[in-house]
Amino acid sequence: MGRPSRFDTDALVETAITVAARGGPAAVTMVAVARAAGAPSGSLYHRFPGRPALLAAVRLEALTDFQEGLRAVLAVADPLAAATGAARHVVAWSRTRPDRARVLLYSPVDFEVERWPAAERERMERGNARSGAALVGIAEALRAPEESAGTALERTRMAVVDLPLALVRRYLSGGGEIPAEAEDAAADAAYRLLAPRP
Repeated sequence: MGRPSRFDTDALVETAITVAARGGPAAVTMVAVARAAGAPSGSLYHRFPGRPALLAAVRLEALTDFQEGLRAVLAVADPLAAATGAARHVVAWSRTRPDRARVLLYSPVDFEVERWPAAERERMERGNARSGAALVGIAEALRAPEESAGTALERTRMAVVDLPLALVRRYLSGGGEIPAEAEDAAADAAYRLLAPRP
């Protein structure tokens, strides 16, 4: 029986997330992550065929974690509660996982998505499609009379994603922490944008 590895894949990905959060995607190199993990470079090359695969693992770990929670909230039966809960989730998740949130503040292009292995690109596209479909469902349920589907979706996306992310970016991009009350602010803004008007 072989010896268990001292440096498992999950631990190496977490180290790479920390490197990305502190220095951006450009800082994520095989050598830098190995050094930060206290591991030989061979440990990374044994698990990732190259830097694009490592970048994909970092981005997908953060994205999957975020989207799983988002889809769970968007599945709530009451569409307005689902939408305000989703806006709160964006901020709450970012507050409790600031390194992962900082990873997601960069675009896929920054993580060189065009160079990822095909399986990882497909995995990202599937996750995005599932989350997008859930958001479309909420937008349709909250669509005002005479409002077009496109306008309803834009309004919902602004309330659930864009404004909460702006709050997250304001705090995290300056190296600060997100205050707990930011969750309430995000939920309240979403409610004001999406609640049916009398």
